[in-house]
Amino acid sequence: MRYRVKVHKKGIVVIPAEVRRKYGIVEGMFLELIEEEDGIKLIKSPSLEEAFGIDGEKALEVIKLIEEERKREKSLEVCY
Repeated sequence: MRYRVKVHKKGIVVIPAEVRRKYGIVEGMFLELIEEEDGIKLIKSPSLEEAFGIDGEKALEVIKLIEEERKREKSLEVCY
């Protein structure tokens, strides 16, 4: 299937709803844009759970701990 989409001044391109549904693309999901000689390709980035396979849940726990630690460290920073 071929679609014609408009590029907005900030580089935003709207992916047609039919395509988003077909490929499970949802708000906030990251896509990879790959530049090729004859054009560009968008592909879904694997979720952390998919990337880490059976350890996906554990990876999410670790990321939450890292984010909490970053917030704590940031709250302790002194601004001059």
